[in-house]
Amino acid sequence: MSVNLSKGQKVSLAKRDGGQLTKVRMGLGWDAVKKKGFFGSRDQSIDLDASVLMFDASGALVDQVWFQQLRSKDGSVQHTGDNRTGAGDGDDESVRVDLTALPSRVTTLVCTVNSFTGQDFSQIANAFCRLIDETTETEIARYELSGSGRHNAQIMAKVSRDGAGWSMTALGVPASGRTFRDLLPAIASSR
Repeated sequence: MSVNLSKGQKVSLAKRDGGQLTKVRMGLGWDAVKKKGFFGSRDQSIDLDASVLMFDASGALVDQVWFQQLRSKDGSVQHTGDNRTGAGDGDDESVRVDLTALPSRVTTLVCTVNSFTGQDFSQIANAFCRLIDETTETEIARYELSGSGRHNAQIMAKVSRDGAGWSMTALGVPASGRTFRDLLPAIASSR
């Protein structure tokens, strides 16, 4: 059963049977708002990009996975590819994480989304991120990226070591930037 998260809400990623998740997938989906014009409305393409940033306990960036680096250096995190339009149903971009293969020094994964083409969130509809248990294909948690506005990026969520397991916190922090690099100052202040 999936949990619909609100901004700031945290959920444990322990399984109901007491076990721990081993492999998860962060999915990102969106649709472009139709452009209204003199002759009616038309489709537009919006290139949102999902990124997962790996941090150590001191907050130092260890590695990143994004459209220009589809796999972490250690292979534990893998981006499935760049969707440049948002066309289609379901997840438009996904990042797979093998939690058991993450280096022990990685304590936090931060998931971001940014508009590489520069449109702001007022032009994006039905945007969401969700966390899926890869072993069962079960959705664990979903966060609606609501609150459209003039920002063109968002720090969506973080997945953190929580004792022997992991937890996910919905952040929903509006930001500006075309890539994750532009978001690093906002990430540092939201951690």
